Amino acid sequence: MGLSSNRNEIEDLKKENRYVGVRKGSSVNGAVGSRDRAVFRTKGKSKISWVCEICGFSSGQWWGSCRACNEVGTLKQFLEAKTGSGNKVSGIEASENAVRSWLPQKPGESGPLRLTDVNRGMNLLTWRVPLSGLFGSEVERVLGGGLVPGSLVLVGGDPGVGKSTLVLQVAGIIADSEDLGGPAPVVYVSGEESVEQIGIRADRLEIGTEELYLYSSTDIEDILRKIQHLSPRALIIDSIQTVYLKGVAGSAGGLTQVKECTSALLRFAKTTNIPIILIGHVNKAGDIAGPRVLEHIVDVVLYMEGEKYSSHRLLRPVKNRFGSTDELGVFEMSQSGLAVVSNPSEIFLTEQHSDSDFLAGLAVAVIMDGSRSFLIEIQALCVSGSSVSRHINGIQSSRADMIISVLIKQAGLMLQENAIFLNVVSGIMLTETAGDVAIAAAICSSFLEFPIPNNIAFIGEIGLGGELRSVPRMEKRVLTVAKLGYKMCVVPKSAEKSIANLGFEGMEIVGCKNLKEVINTVFKA
Repeated sequence: MGLSSNRNEIEDLKKENRYVGVRKGSSVNGAVGSRDRAVFRTKGKSKISWVCEICGFSSGQWWGSCRACNEVGTLKQFLEAKTGSGNKVSGIEASENAVRSWLPQKPGESGPLRLTDVNRGMNLLTWRVPLSGLFGSEVERVLGGGLVPGSLVLVGGDPGVGKSTLVLQVAGIIADSEDLGGPAPVVYVSGEESVEQIGIRADRLEIGTEELYLYSSTDIEDILRKIQHLSPRALIIDSIQTVYLKGVAGSAGGLTQVKECTSALLRFAKTTNIPIILIGHVNKAGDIAGPRVLEHIVDVVLYMEGEKYSSHRLLRPVKNRFGSTDELGVFEMSQSGLAVVSNPSEIFLTEQHSDSDFLAGLAVAVIMDGSRSFLIEIQALCVSGSSVSRHINGIQSSRADMIISVLIKQAGLMLQENAIFLNVVSGIMLTETAGDVAIAAAICSSFLEFPIPNNIAFIGEIGLGGELRSVPRMEKRVLTVAKLGYKMCVVPKSAEKSIANLGFEGMEIVGCKNLKEVINTVFKA
């Protein structure tokens, strides 16, 4: 009875093309015995692949490190679900199911279009969704000129940094916009909060527009079905890790669900021309949770940054298909929400004091972050007879060692017997060479015990011969110094003439060829 049953089972498996072979137990004369087990392809089995969360590389088996970017421990298991017939549920099929009600009933066949036909009658400057007000203008500049219809924007950042606050304020501005023919519906969907909780936050932010609709759901198909009658001007999903798509394996927040949900929302945005803003959580490494392919799918990726004990927030574009990634938005978190910082340099500058011993060892440098210039303070402390030779914060150690060596060799400062401490105020990392002269000036000030006047700024790179070299965007840096009321700006001699011709009233441009000239100019008796 057992032999006949096993044989019949194997014949059925062969007909379904799922039979592979027989794993032998004990049998008589090679017959299939009761302890034999048929090895077959399981119906509906998920295909397992391994995806690198850094670069998106996919492999059919696990490796110790990614074969594309060579990062160790970044391969994560990725399940691709299959239906009962063995056919994989593709992202296209799942996304079509989600946006089916928005698709035309009889879509026509369309081929490639001429570029001139596509752009005819379209004004790219007025085509974007404008963001009014001082706050809106700051976000608009980071986006490259406004929100593009049909775009998919991803906003990432650490927990509690203010992502939901930022996006809710943007939603209120879009809903109340008068530039596009008057107010229009904007839908804010949250999978983490109830509508009452979002309403409390909106009341705190003083958002009172009647065109902002709130909804709490985690089902993509349900969300798209419920908002159809509104035809919103924009859709916001908070967050992409909380929503799921029916027919796709895995729970919400898993690699498969995050990727397929993003693909479905991208198809929805391109089909309806409705812009979508997604909020994404970050992992321990600071990257948006999920495979890096998530960032490849969306059109714009914005990161919101902020120190744990600081109220200032930076909105930085990492990817932007419609504008530059050199822009930077600066905000301050308050009880009533995010406010624009009119003078970003105040983040990195301490209170100004009159000329005193307090300023010994402190110099002001001008750095660029994207297209924006900032003034930062560099502190130096020289101590003789200390057991610690050097301690550096915020400056590359190799760069600091080079500048100290140049001061000893080319400027004649006897720093060999001194312990040197260097620090950049506010804990930022100085990565460009434009702060070299300020670092050298701070060290000289502490060593000579001669305070630097608080109205002097330094711009320039130092070479191994002690010479001062020009850095990019000198005009913009000097303009920032002049706007903040500084009386003197020390620059390389090679850039003095071109900058002086710009006519900065009330500020003296001092050009120096080398470090000796800088010391003689700043520390003259």
